[in-house]
Amino acid sequence: MDEEYDVIVLGTGLTECILSGIMSVNGKKVLHMDRNSYYGGDSASITPLEDLYKRFNLPGSPPDSMGKGRDWNVDLVPKFLMANGQLVRMLLITQVTRYLDFKVVEGSFVYKKPKIHKVPSTETEALASSLMGLFEKRRFRKFLVFVANFDENDPKTMEGVDPKKTTMREIYKKFDLGQEVMDFTGHSLALYRTDDYLDQPCMEAINRIKLYSESLARYGKSPYLYPLYGLGELPQGFARLSAIYGGTYMLNKPIEEIVMENGKVVGVKSEGEIARCKQLICDPSYIMDRVTKVGQVIRAICILSHPIANTGDVNSCQIIIPQNQVNRKHDIYVCMISFAHNVAAQGKYIAIVSTTVETGEPEKEIKPALDLLEPIEQKFVSISDQYAPTDIGTESQIFISRSYDATTHFETTCDDIKDIYKRMTGSEFDFAEMERKKKDTFGDDDS
Repeated sequence: MDEEYDVIVLGTGLTECILSGIMSVNGKKVLHMDRNSYYGGDSASITPLEDLYKRFNLPGSPPDSMGKGRDWNVDLVPKFLMANGQLVRMLLITQVTRYLDFKVVEGSFVYKKPKIHKVPSTETEALASSLMGLFEKRRFRKFLVFVANFDENDPKTMEGVDPKKTTMREIYKKFDLGQEVMDFTGHSLALYRTDDYLDQPCMEAINRIKLYSESLARYGKSPYLYPLYGLGELPQGFARLSAIYGGTYMLNKPIEEIVMENGKVVGVKSEGEIARCKQLICDPSYIMDRVTKVGQVIRAICILSHPIANTGDVNSCQIIIPQNQVNRKHDIYVCMISFAHNVAAQGKYIAIVSTTVETGEPEKEIKPALDLLEPIEQKFVSISDQYAPTDIGTESQIFISRSYDATTHFETTCDDIKDIYKRMTGSEFDFAEMERKKKDTFGDDDS
């Protein structure tokens, strides 16, 4: 270990593993360590089920009705991949897809008191939806066509809208869309967690709705994908990529000290040895004096023996409970997967509820979601502090990732990866450049 590296990475969460893979592809000499004996850090999938019971300090072992413990791979952080989103692009470009199998999530739903409805995202579905009256459906259809055709480089498509000035609230007004349509458009299509976006320029929201529609168009049932055997497969896939390019991995390595000289990182001490480096990437848990708490997320992992009511008995889905429906500031999310994804025993379903904590009684905050899941066989509740770096690394060359948020997709994680990449290298993360590097390495074969 007593060697000189370009980059040392601490923690094997998804953010760290993707950056480690990208840095290795870029020709950097990388050492990647984790104090845990497993990959994934906060974004791990826990197996066998006995380990999940231990992790949440539940007494005894799982009942026989839970099947074999090894049949379970339970995500600690529930997220799906947008089919046309940034993470899928990163997976395709780096060819990490060769290590993974994906299934399309079978439905996307939105809560409107007192029950859940399928999210309409095509014109046909919009016209059939029970979420809107007939005239509203026509107006919504016009809005969807406007969004699909909108091109910020072609004024003819803008219908008098200034993408940098016109707010999203004004766009909704232009199409005369009511509060409930605004709710499901902003929260179930654009996937905003709060209503702050309404008074910001509309371009970002339009692009988010486009991403949803384009992702949906790829596979039809929903815009989301999920890997077989759980999300823990993602960091491991990128770890393999890094290893192909000469990256060194070490699990079970206690980190004793991050060695600094004149305010700059020069190495990491583990088990009495120092590995030297020019740059360091890590998750917040490795360097708590350079991060600040920015909030909390509550997550409840619920094991069910039945699909969720009113979903048409699908074996995977997402449900969004818009904050307006339950008098909150942040939405509540439910991600459900099942035995069909090799993450649970036969006939079992895992539904994970998550939201940003707003009060001193977080468990009460998620009750509307838990009510949709009854009866619940077993529940594992965690409340996690969320951290963001106070040191952006310019002087210290320490680059710290942000904690995983309550969103149910990886777009914000990818934004963090691109931000760290830019701070480390001084240049923007360029998908096209990664494509070229891939061709140099793998040739033109897309298999």
